[in-house]
Amino acid sequence: QVQLVESGGGLVQAGGSLRLACTVSGSSFSINDVAWYRQVPGNQRERVAIITSGGSIMYGDSAKGRFTIYRANDKNTAYLQMNSLKPEDTAVYYCQYYHRGNYYWGQGTQVTVSS
Repeated sequence: QVQLVESGGGLVQAGGSLRLACTVSGSSFSINDVAWYRQVPGNQRERVAIITSGGSIMYGDSAKGRFTIYRANDKNTAYLQMNSLKPEDTAVYYCQYYHRGNYYWGQGTQVTVSS
């Protein structure tokens, strides 16, 4: 059974940094893609960044130049390093994991950026 556990959210002032982590169990982590999404109430879920099993990376426009996605396959964990945070980055951040034709989601972690 695939399970995702996210951590690292919290309250930070504008200009600050946070690092989110997504630890996956129940599958071969290194051969699957991982993405980070975020969602504000009333809005659609937005993809922030994705890293493939081969290490290819794509960022959404809101993340370019400020966020970094990376993975530690030996720890079955993907990370999202967020720098220069802005109040508009406030959202619930979700980890998405692709495995054998299915997408799995974490429970979400709240990120709040104060001005």
